[in-house]
Amino acid sequence: MKRLLVVGGGLIGIRHVQAVMAHPGCELVGLADPNPAISVPGVRRFAAMEEITEPVDAAIIATPTHLHSAQGIIAADRGWHILIEKPVAADLAGAQALAGTVARRGVASLVGHHRRYHASIQQLKRLLAEGAIGTPITASLIWAMRKPDAYFEGNWRTAGGSPVMINLVHDIDLLRFALGEVADVVSLRGASLRGTPRIESGAIALRFHSGATATISFADTAPSPWGFEAATGENPNIGTTGQDMLWITGTNGAISFPSMTHWRGTDWSSPARPLPLEAEPSPQVPLDAQLDHFLAVMNGDAEPLIDVADATRTLEVALRIEAQLAGEAP
Repeated sequence: MKRLLVVGGGLIGIRHVQAVMAHPGCELVGLADPNPAISVPGVRRFAAMEEITEPVDAAIIATPTHLHSAQGIIAADRGWHILIEKPVAADLAGAQALAGTVARRGVASLVGHHRRYHASIQQLKRLLAEGAIGTPITASLIWAMRKPDAYFEGNWRTAGGSPVMINLVHDIDLLRFALGEVADVVSLRGASLRGTPRIESGAIALRFHSGATATISFADTAPSPWGFEAATGENPNIGTTGQDMLWITGTNGAISFPSMTHWRGTDWSSPARPLPLEAEPSPQVPLDAQLDHFLAVMNGDAEPLIDVADATRTLEVALRIEAQLAGEAP
């Protein structure tokens, strides 16, 4: 029975609290958050990690991004394993400092890029690795939603709520997971329509070390059926459409996600034809699968699906994109 502390009582933190409480393999020590108004019936409350004097095996850190590195280091220095929400840190220096502490203290780390736990994402990665479409050549990804105005009112998002670090960091990690490491990035910024200097939309081109290329078209000002959350129905706050949002081509065919529509072709003299393929359903919601995996990693029964060092590579790509977009006039 592992003893877990959840740090951060926001929307995702409370979901972690509920997941830990429902899991037969762990016990919730409590919730650490400086806001006294946040409470969960039957859950002990702490203002900070420093208040904890009882035994803790691991901390789940679900606080704002700028706190991740410092709080992860505190937890690791206390010998606690850590599951830290994405992005792993606000900057590379913080991520690297955290990675160094994790390595020095010998604790396990996991980062909450939870899309990797979707069975269909695992299936997509496996099919590409097995050569189902030959050598991957191109990928096209769309994430386009219209966030409600209230999402930006009276908070930090008005000026700093770029969808790159909030949303696209997931899509970047998905492409890294499926296609490998990113070699080059070029980004073009779209118009800012809400009357602030905030990044709202744009286009991104990626080149992978394999030679494959990908494009990402994104906007948080455009209602559309295309985006991971709408496609998969994983977020109850976003309407489900079930429409594909990622298309990958290869030397022998193509595949689209999440429908897993698989096409096989030869050359332009004959049309590509669809092959029978069904998307593998996820037996658990990704957050629960992630907790199962975290416990297995803590026990030494599994290698982390994405640790701090791996997540730092996703962060590096996202920061490069953010810097390029911020340097352009809206």
